[in-house]
Amino acid sequence: MTAANLCNRAILGLQFLLWALSGSVMALLDKDKVGGHGGGMSHAHALPAGEYFDIAGLPRGEPVTGVVLRDLGVRPIYELRTTKGVRLVDATSGEDIRVDEGMAREVASMMNEAPIRKVSVIAKPNLESRDHEGAMWRVDFADAENSSAYVSLDTARFLVMRGDTWRTWDFFWMLHNMDYVNRKSFNHPLIIFVAFGALWLSGTGFYLLFKSFSRADFRWLRRRRKPVVTRSTA
Repeated sequence: MTAANLCNRAILGLQFLLWALSGSVMALLDKDKVGGHGGGMSHAHALPAGEYFDIAGLPRGEPVTGVVLRDLGVRPIYELRTTKGVRLVDATSGEDIRVDEGMAREVASMMNEAPIRKVSVIAKPNLESRDHEGAMWRVDFADAENSSAYVSLDTARFLVMRGDTWRTWDFFWMLHNMDYVNRKSFNHPLIIFVAFGALWLSGTGFYLLFKSFSRADFRWLRRRRKPVVTRSTA
């Protein structure tokens, strides 16, 4: 067996070990903590009854492609979709709403009651918020999980909460699916190559195992057989 073959087998064997290790760790982690939900209140509230500001009275200046009436904390707002992006308007007064740091704190605190440690803006999603798009606020909490909430900079919607348990799970998920960049997909060339390599290693291993046997190795089976005695009657 050449050094190249030994090296290939060692690499594939190491990946088998990583698959087993990562799968075991992910199975042992608390699924509720992995889900990234703090013990906070729900961020959805029933819209209050009453009259709302007439959409037709909003200042014009750009075409509106869609309107959603929803809550933001305890107040109703209009979420306007325009050709230039998203615009938030107070549904009772018609005033524009800025998604500033104070707003991000308010939205994030609805999902986690722990003290806020830090608030920052990220221009594009990071690994923790990779399932979402656009710029967002990151709100870090001083809790046991070192939780981080992500709030959309455009819509002020709560996106996701991540904690240390999820970060641990995500690291081993990366090892498991071998997507070391995006940590999303099983359908990438590296894992497909390794999977076929593992199949080849298993197949050749079984072939060499059976090839190593000879008839002499099975003599003990013949020794255990008892002769069959038959009697004939005249």
